[in-house]
Amino acid sequence: MNSFSLDDGKKLIKLAREAIFGDPEKIKKEKKFMEKCGVFVTLYSYPDHQLRGCIGFPYPIKELYYAVIESAKAAAFSDTRFMPVTSNEEEKIIIEVSILTVPELIKVKSPKDYLKKINIGKDGLIIRSGYFSGLLLPIVFIEYNATPEKALEMTCEKAGLPKDAWKDPNCEVYKFQTQVFAELEPNGKIIKKM
Repeated sequence: MNSFSLDDGKKLIKLAREAIFGDPEKIKKEKKFMEKCGVFVTLYSYPDHQLRGCIGFPYPIKELYYAVIESAKAAAFSDTRFMPVTSNEEEKIIIEVSILTVPELIKVKSPKDYLKKINIGKDGLIIRSGYFSGLLLPIVFIEYNATPEKALEMTCEKAGLPKDAWKDPNCEVYKFQTQVFAELEPNGKIIKKM
């Protein structure tokens, strides 16, 4: 995966904002944005910073430009946990874009070895078992001050599994890293968080 600069991040946040509230075609399709990447777009209400929507593509199946547009629209209008975003919320929403590395299966001899192989502050997790699957971004574990064990439990719960399901040898655990760009206020300053 390319490394993306703060300038790239600003363009991707603008692209996500245009996808929700305007016309994404205004944002140029730069060559760098035509690389296939996993991406998540997260919306927060402003100023209270409550989650308002989060949807994305864990795997690099679409060009970043289109993945950001689709993820932003889905986070705003199709996240079933929330009412769809309305046009009068444009100045009440801040946007975060997370670009993912390709998830990699963590190979272990015993489930307790996962605890040594997960780096909180760097790794996000995907847990799969049968038809169940859950993903949490690295930033979530930082916000919850999670240990590797707590991170595994949280991801199991996100997948709809018992929180100790990660101890089952048939459960697969993947890790990935992210580059995260975020608005500090609606249409305001954008920073690189990770």
